[in-house]
Amino acid sequence: MILKVAGIAGRWIFILYLPVLLLSASIAWGFNSLWIYQYGFQKNNVSQTSGLPSEELEKVAKGMISYFNSGGEYVQITVTKDGVPFELFAFEEQIHLKDVKHLVWLDYRILIISFIFVLSYSVISIVWHRGVYRRQWVRNIIWGSSLSLGLILVAGIAVLIDFNWLWLQFHLLSFSNDFWFAEGYMIRLFGGFWYDAILIVVAFMAGLAILQFITSLTYLRLSRSLCE
Repeated sequence: MILKVAGIAGRWIFILYLPVLLLSASIAWGFNSLWIYQYGFQKNNVSQTSGLPSEELEKVAKGMISYFNSGGEYVQITVTKDGVPFELFAFEEQIHLKDVKHLVWLDYRILIISFIFVLSYSVISIVWHRGVYRRQWVRNIIWGSSLSLGLILVAGIAVLIDFNWLWLQFHLLSFSNDFWFAEGYMIRLFGGFWYDAILIVVAFMAGLAILQFITSLTYLRLSRSLCE
């Protein structure tokens, strides 16, 4: 009885953890994707609004990625404009980016925890249990992928309806200060950046979920054909 209850609980936790794993992995990918930074800077004409050439913007993108993955407390990025080097972010902006870094590292922790559970459950289902348990594990992936796609659909509709309101609420809930509104290069660089970045990350997550869904469904159909 206890093993049965544990099995049911493990199954549902696995299904619920799959969207968490996909989301945290997609966010981690987004913050570490040089292409996303470069795409956002180019689309929003940041070179014109900031006065920084493309080479300096690439330095900024690489510096941000390095900072989010470092042990440094505050971001230190020096750029050159009109032949004059200067520190890019003011202290208030550095404080906000420190707060953002805390959220990035929280995402990393969630990613590690969800990955360990999903991997452990998968290994047990594939190696320890076999046959019907393995097929049930694949069905669980289908359920988890479907849940992920459903959540993506709801989030996508919400973003398209009123992204600005959602973005404001996120900042009010996530940060204990208003330095996220500090005037300086941070606003010039990332003012219109996050909308596109979020859509790209959501699309990346959707791609992972669809890949999981199709692969799992194909496996079930092939295994059923072999049994027949």
